[in-house]
Amino acid sequence: MNAVAAMLAGVLFGAGLVLSGMTDPSRVQGFLDLFGDWDPTLAFVMGGALLFNIPAYWLTRRRARPLFAESFEVPTRRDLDARLIGGAVLFGIGWGLAGYCPGPAVVSLLTGSGDVLWFCAAMLIGMLIWDRGFSRRL
Repeated sequence: MNAVAAMLAGVLFGAGLVLSGMTDPSRVQGFLDLFGDWDPTLAFVMGGALLFNIPAYWLTRRRARPLFAESFEVPTRRDLDARLIGGAVLFGIGWGLAGYCPGPAVVSLLTGSGDVLWFCAAMLIGMLIWDRGFSRRL
């Protein structure tokens, strides 16, 4: 049942990305272009997500346990370390340059666009480099 719930959540998330236009890298880059032709669409998408998720999170946390797991898995660490900040910086640079983050990029693979294919290939190579090298050193 976990796999079915995860797949349904992924399909719903992907559909939301497509319907909101967030699979278009120019939308994201337009949002990040504060001093040019700024596009507020991403802010509205994020705001809409918060309007739904804040009450849903509150209601979910009132449950004794999740529907498809034994317990909730909530992160307990609250500190900021160099790995977290470095990863956020790299993510932000890649997001700004390419206009994609992993979710919209994977959804955009369905278009077969050369740009998204290159982005996903580079993303996978970066993940492999991290997994095979850097993650073991830290």
